[in-house]
Amino acid sequence: MPGTGGGTGMRVTRAEDGTVRIAVPAVAGPAFTRAVLDVAGAVLTWPVLGTTAVPSAEIHDPGRAQQWLWAVYGERTAVAVHALAAESPGASADIRAPESETALAGHAARLALGHWAARWWPSSSTDGIPALEPDLLGLELAALTHRCQQLFDDPEDQSDGDPAELLEAHQAALDPLVRWWQAARESASGPVRQLDDVLRLIDDAADCAGLEGDASRRLRSSLEAGTPHDRRGPRELRTPPDLGSLFAASGGHALAAGERLFAGGRVIARGSGTNDWRRYPPGFVDSAEGAVSWTVSAVGAARMIEVGVVADVAAPGSGVRLAAEVDVEGGPSTRVPLARRGDVWAGRADLDVPASLPPRTRIEVGVLLPGFDPDPDPNLDPDPGPGSGGDGRADRDGVRTLARHRLAAAALPAPQDTYTQPPLAPFLAEIVAAADAGEDF
Repeated sequence: MPGTGGGTGMRVTRAEDGTVRIAVPAVAGPAFTRAVLDVAGAVLTWPVLGTTAVPSAEIHDPGRAQQWLWAVYGERTAVAVHALAAESPGASADIRAPESETALAGHAARLALGHWAARWWPSSSTDGIPALEPDLLGLELAALTHRCQQLFDDPEDQSDGDPAELLEAHQAALDPLVRWWQAARESASGPVRQLDDVLRLIDDAADCAGLEGDASRRLRSSLEAGTPHDRRGPRELRTPPDLGSLFAASGGHALAAGERLFAGGRVIARGSGTNDWRRYPPGFVDSAEGAVSWTVSAVGAARMIEVGVVADVAAPGSGVRLAAEVDVEGGPSTRVPLARRGDVWAGRADLDVPASLPPRTRIEVGVLLPGFDPDPDPNLDPDPGPGSGGDGRADRDGVRTLARHRLAAAALPAPQDTYTQPPLAPFLAEIVAAADAGEDF
């Protein structure tokens, strides 16, 4: 994700389809390695696993984009985009990026990273990566969205630009968030300045949107009555808050992959499948690499495949059915409907394979939500070959490493007077997750 400046070179190009593109050096990768923000007249993209001070941009309406271009990229880039919008396709200009990151670019990068976390955070009971509390993350995204209003001009046209919608969707965490702030002030511990900053932005966003619910009124009353601890006289410090009790985190134990789901028959093959995060919504499947397991059994003359997928702790218990896609030696795919059974998605189906499977028969199993499955990612090799890493596993491992590093940083004591909200600072939801995980980080 974005760092601090560096004067990276950028190329601004007028594309064949009429868009103007700003390209900065970045490592290509699958969708879950990119943080994306839909802004006025453009889409901005940052590499989550890389370091760049400014995003790439695909600008489909240069006129609308002028309201923020200069504040993110600088005046030279804004002028170049305006000029190239009137040029023929293929015209380009090389521009030097700002030597230091602008304030809006930093806030935009943090907002994009927050949206990435809401979609791609690799929560896993198997890997020991706790989930982020979605309502708490949603409230901080609402605050950041309000701070970045220069990037947006039509909330109905930009899914990322409506703080009021985020506040209404995640207001369940507002009262606990206020209690955390109050307790942190009383104990002079925790991210007091970050909490204060987020709550005041939420209050201002609610006021601008005309939201007058009970939670919003209680927030405003608390802010009006409160004064930062360091401006008050000496007092007896109270015990820091128990974040696990404030934010009811989803719990539960995930079954180990590979456990037999059904009795009967003689196992003739078993293995692990591919857990491609792009093929189902967040909160459905444990993100561990070994979350998908399968066995093929001989039941008389028939052959049956049983598939088990470790469920995310927040996975829906009913009303939704995932599916496993089974390929044998590249032949026609077999879909296996999966239903939630405790901590796993489980299912079985007849499999059309020879009565005697050769010992090296290639069986590939993946999990998906029918109707959600996206088109193939252009950044991945469609036929990577064994051991190439083109299936995205190396990138998934990189995301897991990133999550662990962020949780470790969130678990460190942070003096309340050092908070400046750089793009890489922990989100409040990460601080709660790290505290709830205890000594694991």
